[in-house]
Amino acid sequence: MAVVSSIEEKRPILFVPDMNLGRYAAQVSNRQVILWEGSCPSHISLYADDVRKAQRKHPEAKFMAHPECFPEVLELADRVAGTSGMLSYVGQSEAQEFIVGTETGLIYRLQKEYPGKRFYPATEHLVCPTMKMTSLERVFQALQKMQYVITLPEKVQRKARKALDAMLSLG
Repeated sequence: MAVVSSIEEKRPILFVPDMNLGRYAAQVSNRQVILWEGSCPSHISLYADDVRKAQRKHPEAKFMAHPECFPEVLELADRVAGTSGMLSYVGQSEAQEFIVGTETGLIYRLQKEYPGKRFYPATEHLVCPTMKMTSLERVFQALQKMQYVITLPEKVQRKARKALDAMLSLG
């Protein structure tokens, strides 16, 4: 949201790569957003019916949804947040049970950081095969061997660096 807020108010925003996150950003910021038709395969596998089923199964649980989920899913959420926001929410909440509406790998971290609380996946379908291919060991090996180098033309590098530096300066 910091990036969206940093852009001149009258200027429309082309939001990539996730249209659901862009839709959420537009709603929260009341800004004109042009949505790119892309989405996270994992988050679009979560439907409102899945959430209602999980809520019936765990009626005391608070439901946390990632903003890349469909709007119908976000409407059911007690908290809409990215993964770090979900971690903070659990830490600040007096609730003891949570339904997690993001990639199921977050549940492991939540259990580790908050062992006295219980966490349930909103659906078993929220598994990202791409994330599962990445491990600390694979990243270490790639850096050690300097594998998978991507080289961009100098002009593209300059423009990309300018955009990245601007985003990173926002904190």
